[in-house]
Amino acid sequence: MLPAVPVDKSGADATAEAEKARKGRASAKAPAKPARKPAGKPAAKPGTARPKAKASARTAKAKVKTATVTARTAEEAPVTAVAEVLPVREGEERWTESELSVVRAGLQAEIDALQAQITVAASQIAEGDSADGAGDDQADAGAKTYEREHELALSYNARDLLAQNERAVQRMDAGTYGVCESCALPIGKARLQAFPRATLCVTCKQREERR
Repeated sequence: MLPAVPVDKSGADATAEAEKARKGRASAKAPAKPARKPAGKPAAKPGTARPKAKASARTAKAKVKTATVTARTAEEAPVTAVAEVLPVREGEERWTESELSVVRAGLQAEIDALQAQITVAASQIAEGDSADGAGDDQADAGAKTYEREHELALSYNARDLLAQNERAVQRMDAGTYGVCESCALPIGKARLQAFPRATLCVTCKQREERR
């Protein structure tokens, strides 16, 4: 047998160490790969405007809210604002909220009563027109004619009073209640409290009656 030849490992070890060092330097120089982002919706960029549909919806809601508040404010406007601007004669005190409310309530109560009266009168007139008058003598026919004319007169009078009351309420809402329609001077607080439907002052009313 041949004797074993000793192998010099120092050169191989040196070569392996040099190769490892070279790979380490290459790894250090190589840029790190960026981490993968999870799949999904892209993140919204800062400062990106919101969808126009949502903005329009908010604008529409804001307009509706403003209109509702405005309507509610108009409906709940105190009577004091109207009472303060109503004209009065010299020496009379200004209208107060309670005084104007009493006059308005009286006008409204009369309007309701007149409407009910007109409804009843219209029903009675319709019944009289549909009734068969065959066989009635002259006295019965005359009585029926008188009743019908009387009911018509009451109905016309009720309708006229109703129009006057409604007109007074409209003038009150418009702030022109208490102004004489003939001379444009104040009718007078005392006269309106006694006769809320008045549209003429005492002087102009007397002049009209003398004609």
